[in-house]
Amino acid sequence: MDDKRFKDPLEGITLEMITKKLIKHYSWSELGKIIEIRCFNHDPSLSSSLKFLRKTPWARTKVENLYLKLLKKTQN
Repeated sequence: MDDKRFKDPLEGITLEMITKKLIKHYSWSELGKIIEIRCFNHDPSLSSSLKFLRKTPWARTKVENLYLKLLKKTQN
């Protein structure tokens, strides 16, 4: 069995790295439309977003899932 096939794509990737990549790809305004949370739509900043995402599991899951979709899209 090839262990690389089963590697978690989020392994070794920090929430900060994920958020920066999403901001770079989508911009704050587009990201706020895709994931409707206040920290993306009202005076967004990386630090406030990370603070919120670290405390809010459902929001973090949405961000991680969007990142995984972006990875799949860019790999094809």
